[in-house]
Amino acid sequence: MLVTGHTGFKGSWLCRILDLAGARVTGFALNPPTDPSLYHIAGIGDTVEDIRGDIRDLDALQRAFDKVHPEIVIHLAAQPIVRDSYKDPVYTYETNVMGTVHLLECARHESGLRSLLNVTTDKVYENKEWEYGYREIDRLDGYDPYSNSKSCSELVTHSYQKSFFSQGDCAVSTARAGNVIGGGDFANDRIVPDCVRAAAAGKDIVVRSPKSTRPYQHVLEPLALYLMLVKAQYEDRSLEGYYNVGPDDCDCITTGELADRFCALWGEGLRWVDKSDGGPHEAGFLKLDSSKAKRALGWRPRFGVGEALEKTVEWYKAYLAGEDMRAVMDRQIEAFFG
Repeated sequence: MLVTGHTGFKGSWLCRILDLAGARVTGFALNPPTDPSLYHIAGIGDTVEDIRGDIRDLDALQRAFDKVHPEIVIHLAAQPIVRDSYKDPVYTYETNVMGTVHLLECARHESGLRSLLNVTTDKVYENKEWEYGYREIDRLDGYDPYSNSKSCSELVTHSYQKSFFSQGDCAVSTARAGNVIGGGDFANDRIVPDCVRAAAAGKDIVVRSPKSTRPYQHVLEPLALYLMLVKAQYEDRSLEGYYNVGPDDCDCITTGELADRFCALWGEGLRWVDKSDGGPHEAGFLKLDSSKAKRALGWRPRFGVGEALEKTVEWYKAYLAGEDMRAVMDRQIEAFFG
């Protein structure tokens, strides 16, 4: 199996799940995007074949394919931060759009490939700020460069699937995940890492948009769907397509409520303050309708937002206490899948 973006937050959790399952995994990615990084903290590099490379470099990616000859590919490599996409839109489009083109171009010449999944985002849809969850049939038109580049990545995937894969042996799908939380995320401009940094420094949490509603879910939720999907379409080509993966409506909460719950779980007098920094546009209301994944794959969310936050706080407190974080991850994976 080939996983792009394996040095990132979601990629590290995915590699740990696959290692526990006995899979042989090769990763292709740049160096970990944050310092500290979950990849280093949990020693993920000890359990996978690690190839460092840039998804924008077609030749480097082709060499990885030639070395691995994967049967299954999960594409996670991306520039994933909305605010960073405003700072460097060219890099964002190069990575998220042309990176997808490069992956699919390598994949279409790989005779042994049977299942490919491109992971995008809940933000691919034209956001009308309406209250119901977006469905896979709704219009793709992300607003900011990150969201729009992921909309483009979806369209590129659909075109390649119809043009090059429809008569072959490889099933191709995309998965549009909600806002992911969980232990080991150290990215900038994300609410949970911001909460943890504030708590560790003994400062108030600064919340930019407390009234914004998001489909928050634990990182293991979409990863479970990705694995179900690559297996299902490997066995039954008719299941390929595009899938939302988000929490039930009752677990779509405002950022302010998320901060309230985080502070209550963390304790130590932690609190948050409402302080907009006048930054660029971000959507105010976003939900996903995951009915298709539930119907076609039998997928269901396992952790509600309360338990997702409990597991997240547990992870970061263990990390700050100097515990064995691979062991902590393994316990949480076992609690989720067991």
